[in-house]
Amino acid sequence: MRRKHRHTGQDESSEIDMTPMLDIVFIMLIFFIVTASFIKESGIEVNRPSAATGEPSETAHIVVSIKSDGEIWIDKRPVDVRAVRANVLRLHVENPLGSVIIAADRDTKTHVLVSVLDQIRQAGIPNPVIATETESR
Repeated sequence: MRRKHRHTGQDESSEIDMTPMLDIVFIMLIFFIVTASFIKESGIEVNRPSAATGEPSETAHIVVSIKSDGEIWIDKRPVDVRAVRANVLRLHVENPLGSVIIAADRDTKTHVLVSVLDQIRQAGIPNPVIATETESR
């Protein structure tokens, strides 16, 4: 025997319309991209020296960190001193309005700091800044 199927007016293939969900995901993606911080962190924490004349800054920067043992970090990865110029130049092209901040540990050897400063200046950044902790008076 053959049965007859009755159609109740509903389509046999019931699919979920994904367009509103894709719109929401796209809007969230744009929101996170726009609100994301463009600061290029070095990836390590250093014990910065303190200074009475330090000034806080809220703009996006390129951070070059130097550990007390002379290890240099840029963009969350260790970098050789000879590669500082190329890395800073690449990050500066991505963020031309950002300045370069050197976050050197207070126990960093002076010759390492001067080498990093020299590499940054050779990359075309005339006035790199050295990060300090603000002294409380």
